[in-house]
Amino acid sequence: MTHAAGIAGIVLAAGESSRMGRDKALLPWPPHETATGPASETFLSAAIRSLSLATDYVVVVVGKNQAVLAPVVYGCGASLACNPDPSRGQFSSLQIGLHDVLNHGRDCAMVTLVDRPPAEAATLQILRRAFEAADPSVWAIVPEFSGRHGHPYVVGRELIEVFLRAPATASARDLEHQHHIHMQYVPVDDPRVVSNINTPEDYAALDPRRQNLSRHI
Repeated sequence: MTHAAGIAGIVLAAGESSRMGRDKALLPWPPHETATGPASETFLSAAIRSLSLATDYVVVVVGKNQAVLAPVVYGCGASLACNPDPSRGQFSSLQIGLHDVLNHGRDCAMVTLVDRPPAEAATLQILRRAFEAADPSVWAIVPEFSGRHGHPYVVGRELIEVFLRAPATASARDLEHQHHIHMQYVPVDDPRVVSNINTPEDYAALDPRRQNLSRHI
């Protein structure tokens, strides 16, 4: 093992969900009623529980939606950090989450977005094990499905420092590309890592059964 074993989880949930028309963090998961009744989770609670399986603790970065998301965050045993100005962009929320991680004595984090189905437990373990076993020259582990890169990804101290030195208006993707020789892309058999839900149409078309089965087609 070449990287520290202690990994924090970060859920970025400060967006205003303008295209969705309601907070994506509170969308029911699974999205459709099942034979046993309505969904018992939300995107946010499912993201927290998912990351909790592979990390030491989870912090959720919120914005103006703090009051409505706080009960879910605390009810799932996660901590909360608030972005006072989410209009600066998603990267500013990432920086706040990373500061929280360092303040908790961790130097690596598994980062995901709230507007997607939770990755499968096996996927998270693959990413964690890949990070723990990686050469010190690897600063981040990024999942790859069908040639596309997604979330959650695991970021180490070196890339955390790069992110924190950048302006709040920067782009994580651009910085990753600038340091691509330090990125390791890990193929996973999980379409959820590249699923991104932005509109009511995206959400209506989401079929968790199809996503689970698509790996075997």
